[in-house]
Amino acid sequence: MAVTFPVVFPVAFPLATVLASTPLSTLELEAPLLLPLTALLPLTAILLVCQGNPYQTLVLRGILGAVAALIYALLGAADVALTEALVGTLLSTTLYAVALRSSMVLRLAVVPAAADAAVAGDPVAAADPAAGAGAAVRAGGALPESLEQILRGWLDPLHLRLELLPATASDLHGVLLPQADGGWTLRLGPPHLLQRLLPLPGAGRWRQAGCRLELAPAAAPADPLPSPLVGGAQP
Repeated sequence: MAVTFPVVFPVAFPLATVLASTPLSTLELEAPLLLPLTALLPLTAILLVCQGNPYQTLVLRGILGAVAALIYALLGAADVALTEALVGTLLSTTLYAVALRSSMVLRLAVVPAAADAAVAGDPVAAADPAAGAGAAVRAGGALPESLEQILRGWLDPLHLRLELLPATASDLHGVLLPQADGGWTLRLGPPHLLQRLLPLPGAGRWRQAGCRLELAPAAAPADPLPSPLVGGAQP
């Protein structure tokens, strides 16, 4: 229950204060409603901390705050109920939603076959408009729809959204490069992204489609260990 404490404490402490200051007669009258609602608080908190999907966690956090606000209102603490509804539920849920929307995303540049060689070889160069002046393309226009669906399904277990951008975009996580045989190479900059993506089922589907997965040259170690998965080699 140590994990649940930071989630429950902002709700449980005001609730305990309100209960201590509420007349016993009021508690007896509202008991049929208070008991089931109060039981929902620890149950919702446990579900919240055990949830792996960040978007479902956001919904559960809103439910937790709404139940707490309803309990405060039933106990006659209208000011505490209003504060919980506006700050603890509405404001915090909105801020969490904005944070999730901006952070849970994988940004990839689609580089056409005629792109600048510097852009094709390095995501850092792709992030520099000066380096990729001749490589601007419509976002996602060169990537086949079937491969795009494989990529999106690949990221689903990590709850990541996919954004396909021109090669001149900034803040990229990697690039998609066309191969001579018609396939595509997904070249990632951060090594930890490669480590997270390799164990997922989408990695096998990506290779079965004739595509490759590798680290960008600048991000690769100086003496990399051979791996049948990195670089697109078939197992």
